[in-house]
Amino acid sequence: MNKALLDQVVKISRNAGHAILEVYNRSEGFEVDAKADDSPVTEADLAAHAILEPALEALIPGVPVLSEESHLPPYSIRSQWQRYWIIDPLDGTKEFIKRNGEFTVNVALIENGKPVLGVVYVPVLDITYTGLEGKGAWKITEGQETPIHVRTVQSRLDSKAPIEVVASRNHGAEEVVHLMERLQSQVGPVETKNMGSSLKLCLVAEGQADLYPRLALTSEWDTAAAQAVVEAAGGLVVDTNFTILRYNTKEDILNPFFHVIGDTQFNWRDYLITQ
Repeated sequence: MNKALLDQVVKISRNAGHAILEVYNRSEGFEVDAKADDSPVTEADLAAHAILEPALEALIPGVPVLSEESHLPPYSIRSQWQRYWIIDPLDGTKEFIKRNGEFTVNVALIENGKPVLGVVYVPVLDITYTGLEGKGAWKITEGQETPIHVRTVQSRLDSKAPIEVVASRNHGAEEVVHLMERLQSQVGPVETKNMGSSLKLCLVAEGQADLYPRLALTSEWDTAAAQAVVEAAGGLVVDTNFTILRYNTKEDILNPFFHVIGDTQFNWRDYLITQ
């Protein structure tokens, strides 16, 4: 795995993001359709997919691409994949429709169930988060690439700053409130940031938040790219039993509920695992 490959994926992801913005910025607006599961889809989702899929297929010949906007092969086929791309061409379609800018292009390379390369591009902000196993994680802003890393909880406690929890604006709110109340009663002040799409994981990766509890359903293409960034930045993405999230292990592609933690030395288990 090398940085040159990551840089190529960044370019491809940015191209997809620019196609999304062409739709997003139209004065006449855009149509919204519903998929079979009633989730929304727009022509921007499809335009980004049309750029990503062939470009990634050409990047590493023979490596399949699994996209939210394509047919899901049966597990009898997918279980043979040791290496594959998994993409969400437009993560945060609901945020796209609301025009709040909180949507991303997600691209990850999976090897033996583990995300080893990830790119999360934020078209409206023109910001890219990247992660490469064994090499590190970076944030690219205005063409400048800066290394990012998770922060420690102790640094927050020492400065009497609150622990910051990032949460979904749309899903699992009640459960997260209970978790935060428990955390606040035992550790100290807690503040919440609400945000859409995989941006929540990236805030933990760059040390702008300490925890992201996701106590609602997601699919594997929602998390793979950002998990690669989080892990390359020193954090972890674990299920509610603190088992690290892995990919392509079963027939469906739904994730279990999970926690994104920055400081892996902090004893999160005491506060996040309920008896």
